[in-house]
Amino acid sequence: MNTLYPIFVKADQLQFLIVGGGFVALEKLEFLFKSSPNAQVTLVAPFIREETLAFIQNKSVKIIVKKYRKRFLRNKHIVVATTDVHEVNLKVHSDCQKRNLLVNVADTSDLCDFYMGGIVTKGNLKIAISTNGKSPTVAKRLRQWLEAVLPNEIDDLLETLRQYRKTLKGDFDYKVKAMNEVTKNLIK
Repeated sequence: MNTLYPIFVKADQLQFLIVGGGFVALEKLEFLFKSSPNAQVTLVAPFIREETLAFIQNKSVKIIVKKYRKRFLRNKHIVVATTDVHEVNLKVHSDCQKRNLLVNVADTSDLCDFYMGGIVTKGNLKIAISTNGKSPTVAKRLRQWLEAVLPNEIDDLLETLRQYRKTLKGDFDYKVKAMNEVTKNLIK
């Protein structure tokens, strides 16, 4: 049973720390910036791959070319450990737990407070997909399928529904019932 609670965070209002500069760090950066182009990120690693450096060029990423130290957690909200050194990842996890920081240790689901699942984006519609850390590949395939089947015009529909909702008078219950009536044919 998947007991995760999905939330959508305003990444441009939070401070992210990514520990590691290799291919996994690049994957996490690509994922983050695809969904949140204005994310605020600090990347710390003693070595950063050229591909990673090329990707973060012209993005809001502060680079620290040093080994991880717990002081790098200062003023951070969300941390992602991506190193291939298990002891470093364990240290990042432990330091985050002591500071009540959300942490994801890549490819180690037992050390994750959250997972970076598949994300489908069509205009203003965003759908998160989670496999509870069991199979990121399945989440990826579902994302690809949903991106292919959801119409590009979905954003027009969302805007029309937003405008309609603004015209509704009455209390919250009335508005919910009216919106449910208008949208019930979407699933037919």
